[in-house]
Amino acid sequence: MGKSKAKRFRSAPFSPAGPQRAAGGEGPAGEDGDGGSSAAELLEKLQHPSADVREFACASISKMLQQKHAIPAFLQRDVVRCLGPMLLDQSLAVRETAAGALRNLSACGGFEVCDDMVTKDIMTPLVALLKECSAGLEANEVSPTKCKDTKKNCVEDIANEAVNVLWNVCECNGTAVSIFNKEGCLDVVLQYLKKFSTNVDLAISVGSVWNIKDTIPSSSQATTINAILKIFSESLVVDAGETVIHMKEAETQRLKLTAEAETEENVSDTIDNSVLKEDDEMEEPPKGKVKRENDVSDLLPSDKWELKQVTALLMAQQTALEIIVNMCCSEDPSDDEWEELSSSDESDLFMENSYDEGSGPPMSPLCLSADVHAALMNNLIPKKILEKTAFPNSVAVDICTHSPSWKPLIRKMNTVQCRALTCLHSILLVSDVDCLGGASTLQSLAQHLSQLVFSQPEFPTHTEFLEAVTSAMRALLQTMASKNISQCMTPEQLMSLCEAGVHSSNISVRVNVVSILGIAGSVLAKIEDTAETLKMIGKFLLEVAMKDSSLVVAGEALDALFDVFADGTEAEKAAVQIKLLPALKEFQPVFKIRMRKEGKGQYSTDQLCVLDNVKMNLRRFIAYQETLGGKKTT
Repeated sequence: MGKSKAKRFRSAPFSPAGPQRAAGGEGPAGEDGDGGSSAAELLEKLQHPSADVREFACASISKMLQQKHAIPAFLQRDVVRCLGPMLLDQSLAVRETAAGALRNLSACGGFEVCDDMVTKDIMTPLVALLKECSAGLEANEVSPTKCKDTKKNCVEDIANEAVNVLWNVCECNGTAVSIFNKEGCLDVVLQYLKKFSTNVDLAISVGSVWNIKDTIPSSSQATTINAILKIFSESLVVDAGETVIHMKEAETQRLKLTAEAETEENVSDTIDNSVLKEDDEMEEPPKGKVKRENDVSDLLPSDKWELKQVTALLMAQQTALEIIVNMCCSEDPSDDEWEELSSSDESDLFMENSYDEGSGPPMSPLCLSADVHAALMNNLIPKKILEKTAFPNSVAVDICTHSPSWKPLIRKMNTVQCRALTCLHSILLVSDVDCLGGASTLQSLAQHLSQLVFSQPEFPTHTEFLEAVTSAMRALLQTMASKNISQCMTPEQLMSLCEAGVHSSNISVRVNVVSILGIAGSVLAKIEDTAETLKMIGKFLLEVAMKDSSLVVAGEALDALFDVFADGTEAEKAAVQIKLLPALKEFQPVFKIRMRKEGKGQYSTDQLCVLDNVKMNLRRFIAYQETLGGKKTT
């Protein structure tokens, strides 16, 4: 019922305090009850002659902008026009922290704030910065510019933050996209993409080039798409679990060596201090330990190199999967397209009984360009997506569980799995069965998805996982049914999945499980001696249609009933035994009243369009059942 749409993902906020504090509930705003006073004071410091003070101010602003309640105070004081010039500051550190602050503003402020940023002309200094970084990257190929932390390349890190700002404002504002095109920024960001092998963070940010794919000349699209998917393939092929294990071992060894070195240094300091204590007047702090006023060391990233590498890998894989989903999904459909995609396409089925089993599913696969399809297959993307749908490496999870700083990686590994399942769903919708490997491959995939759901001691309750795995199952079973490929889930497994899923608080999960039941039931209806199973399915779907709090789920359940009981001797027997016809005749006016009362206030135009078709098909289905003699048997 309806069409699956691509999810949009925005770039995460930047944290000047490192990845472990990116979620930021504390900081200057938490320490100062007068947010307006703090904002005014920090914005004033942006004009300070000392680069260290300007950097400190940008970093502090960046932290505060992660908290939505602090944003209005900065907007009232024209934070965009204050931070804009900082993007071209003489100090590279100031440029990076200023770009990070603008990234947080765009990520946390929402669409209206992004519109305001463009109105306040943030694109002028942002485009200039991107072009300067591009020139700087060419120079760095000969002589890299290093930051205070020698493992960081200043120009690449500045470019990373700048691209994230660009990504966010272009996602929200058409004027920003127009400026992007007019200023020829595509060549700039494509140059950044080439840095994948040396700077994963920067390459992740530029994966967003897909959002402006329409600006790429048609003669270059195939090459560009293939280059992008090649990079995605390279990131997906890396085993994140093994990487966690190796990097944690590397961190442990590094910290051990550092501790040994510090022990030797402390022994040396003890000897030096004993000499200094001979004369109190000569006592001074050890060299290098003097704390400057406005010192920003506490705000800069801590030495978590191995953790940062694993985090970057997982983010790269997540972003690659998200963009592949976008590649496989067309734009939002018009009302006419929704009309075509709705269940009304099948309505004549009830009256004519003329369904051609070889004609394919009622919902045609979404359009996938030949260039994208070829690039997906050439780079073995479906195979690599499937590998990412497995549960995270148990050893890696155990390692992360016992390390507070690494524990957030568990969530990131789970997110990659969910994105892979969503990606698998999209691939199944747009790919031909033969391209996927034929019937045997699809049957193996069905077993794999069933194992993901049923192999755990307890039925999975994590909403994001359930939504992703049921979406993939729904697309797979629909594909298999359209090609008459035998399905592998037993009726017991099917009912177990649906009974658990229908109690989920997530509407998409409930929609998916009733659709799965409808697909499986329609297949069973063509097989002998399945009436008992069909009775069980019919009762379940009737209960969902009548009792679910969401009209969308109720409509999907009705659609599923239409599919299951549309044709076949076994379906006719089961329908009579569960008294399907009188139940639907009694429910019909209830459904109409619910649509009239709840529809306009709670559901979108697209959803109402589909529901209206369900209402029409309900009337037709009742008429069809009456022609079968169901009325007489009751």
